[in-house]
Order: sequence, then structure tokens, then C-alpha cells
Amino acid sequence: MEPVIRITHLQKSYGTKEVLKDIDFEIYPGQIIGYIGPNGAGKSTTVKILLGIITEYNGTVELFGKDLKKWDHSYKKHIGYVPEVSDLYDVLSGMEYLKFLSNLYELEEDTALLRITQMAKVFELSEALSSRISSYSKGMRQKLMIIASLIHDPEVLFLDEPLSGLDANTALVVKELMHGLAKRGKTVFYSSHVMEVVEKISDRILILNDGAIVADGDFESLKAASTASNLENLFNNLTGFDNHSELANDLITMMSEEAVQ
Repeated sequence: MEPVIRITHLQKSYGTKEVLKDIDFEIYPGQIIGYIGPNGAGKSTTVKILLGIITEYNGTVELFGKDLKKWDHSYKKHIGYVPEVSDLYDVLSGMEYLKFLSNLYELEEDTALLRITQMAKVFELSEALSSRISSYSKGMRQKLMIIASLIHDPEVLFLDEPLSGLDANTALVVKELMHGLAKRGKTVFYSSHVMEVVEKISDRILILNDGAIVADGDFESLKAASTASNLENLFNNLTGFDNHSELANDLITMMSEEAVQ
């Protein structure tokens, strides 16, 4: 089986700051990849390179077996993206926005309308589709972004904190959706700071720290190679962040002293 994503010796710097340091990995169809790391580790830069937003880098990045620098924009018809912060056209209604994207993806009108209707029903967004996006709550905007990322049935789905703002029931739907997509041979590239979710849904976890991959494998194999009982402890051990309790206690002490004064 050929990898859907292949990254070889990927390096990216901003001035003198080296953000990605010789990154290598291959990702295959049907995998749910948990791509995690501290803020500033290089996660967003990696994703932006794969999305074609960042085009200046060293190394080779291949999607669907072709060097990204040799692709035209047509490959974007085969990928979907839910960003951490939604950037939507607030003056449009939800329906107008989704129809606009459907046209960009060159979907037939009947197909687009059917998918919009069905997905809006699943995400309990049907009644809001006629309203302007500016009136949407955070959760509603997140649902709209998820629908937008799926409407063209992409082969690779990039998700950055996709559960942010969602109610518990919708979050369960999204988790099941990811598993269902993987069973269909789709690839899910999932980034989140919620370690418990990453641990449970990922077939494979890549931990990035200071621009380098410090762990790569399924959770059970990563756990077996360490003394950590869960992904959060493993993550903290590998990224060198082990004084969280001390920091929290210092803050509590400070607040207690201020209350006495």
C-alpha cells in the first residue's frame, strides 16, 4: 500500500528560528493520526505546508504520491480542513456558504444540496442554515466548519481541535465519524491538546517537540516503551513538562496570600 502522505527531511525556518528539524514520516490510507505537541512545536506549520498555505520549505512533501511543489491546486479537492479558529463569511447564511464551497469543489447541485441537507440534520443545524453566520454561536460555527470539510468527501481530513465548542452529543458523533471515515479508507490527521481524546481515537500518535518527532506509534506500544500510564503523562515526559503540579500550587499559594492581605 502506498502512503497518502510522505514527508522526507522536512525543514522550515522563520529567520534564525528553526521550526521544523528534519521531519520524516509516512501516513497510510485508513489511519487516524494523532499529531500532538506543545505550542510552538511545529504542528501548525506542518499542517499549513500540507495544505499548501506555506510553500517555502526544504525537504520533500508528497500527497497522493506526488511532490506537493509539483501539484497544481487541484489536489485540494481531495482534502478537507477544520481549523482551530473558524474564519467564515459572516454576511452569508449557512446555506449560502456551503453552496459557495460546493461550487468551488465543482459538485453537482443536486449532490451538494442532498449532502448539505443530510449533514445539517445530523448536526442539528437545519433550522439555522437560512440565518446569517454572524448570528451563530461558537458551537454552530464549529458544526458548519465540519460540514464544510466533509461536503466534497475528501480522501484526507485535517482536524485542528475539531471538538472545540461542541456539545457532548455532537462530540460523540464526530468521534464516531472519524472511525467511520477511517474504515472507508480515508485518512484523518488529528491535532488536539485534549490527550484523553487523542489516546482513545488515534490508530497512531506522533509527538512533536521543538521541531522534531520524539515519538511515533500506537498508544500501547508507546506506553510499553515508557513508564507512563496514559498519554498525558507520556506527553509530559517526552516534552520535559513535569512541573505542572508545582506551578499550580505556586499559583494557589499566591492567590491565598493575596486573599489574607
